[in-house]
Amino acid sequence: MTKKTFVIDNNTGIHARPASLFVQAAAKFKSKVEITAKGRTIDAKSIIMVMGMGLVKGTEVTISAEGPDEKTAVKDLVALVLSFKENDKE
Repeated sequence: MTKKTFVIDNNTGIHARPASLFVQAAAKFKSKVEITAKGRTIDAKSIIMVMGMGLVKGTEVTISAEGPDEKTAVKDLVALVLSFKENDKE
């Protein structure tokens, strides 16, 4: 299993559009991908579950993956979430 923990730093968190982009990206990997935050672990390939997490600025998040492409999955998905900051409107 590969995992990476970081803090969401964009002002709007992971709202509808970023959540949709994240789930679409996660679905491309063969590995099982999960998000852990706020004491819960959810399937990162489910838009309903990702939206239900309420991932706002300042939330500590762990993205983990287990499977044949786990290292690439974690690396790419963390990079995607961190890139949302660049497009954030302040």
